[in-house]
Amino acid sequence: MHSPSAALPSMPKRSSKSAAAPKVTLLHKPTRKPRRGATEDNVHASIYDAVMDHRLPPGIKLTESAFGQFFGVSRTIIRKALFRLSQQGIVELRPNRGAVVASPTPEETHSVFDARRLIERELIRTVAQTRSRKQIDELKALVRREKSAQQHGDARMLVRLTGDFHVRLAEFACNPVLTNLVTSLVSRTSLIIALYEAPGVPACPTHDHSELISLIESADGAAAAHAMSQHLTEIENRLDLSTAQGPLDLNQVFARA
Repeated sequence: MHSPSAALPSMPKRSSKSAAAPKVTLLHKPTRKPRRGATEDNVHASIYDAVMDHRLPPGIKLTESAFGQFFGVSRTIIRKALFRLSQQGIVELRPNRGAVVASPTPEETHSVFDARRLIERELIRTVAQTRSRKQIDELKALVRREKSAQQHGDARMLVRLTGDFHVRLAEFACNPVLTNLVTSLVSRTSLIIALYEAPGVPACPTHDHSELISLIESADGAAAAHAMSQHLTEIENRLDLSTAQGPLDLNQVFARA
């Protein structure tokens, strides 16, 4: 059992610089024929997947002409797909500058994690004192699903499931106001992780969640709060807040699509 006097969690590394990324372009003719009858849905899904798979980096400008030529569709279809992505928070539409992949600044990212540490360490302290067997079993089931997604290389599902774990913990504390705050912060974190997770490094290790469950089971609220702070700090420190440099050819972006 951890002692309340355990060492304070290490401080997160801070980065204040985020270099501007270039725009996407079509350096050569498309390496594949445009899809016959490509639709707004096709374009939307392709761009969404490219962002989540790190092929379109944060901050990069999404030029309608390049996408239109690549997919063989009108700018109107590209514009509609980009608008849908902006509604999801994946793309930002900037006046007189067009669309760019959403790019939370390092300062915004650090603020999100600061807020999560303040809220979630107190919520898990409460849950450790009030937990039920059913709640413990539900958290363990979530971790099993996380491990399955990790084993199958399903990065997007893993991000969603690890977020669900934190939201369920907040719900178990029975404070609707704080639950809504955590839900919002987790959504923002999911996008941050999708954009900035270092390749090959899971941003939210599933074994950390197993440790949190063990501390909740033992009713050690102080140790659980400490472990939660450490867990969130480690997630933050695993992120790569840099952006791509140089031109990015759409033939490379969609080579695996």
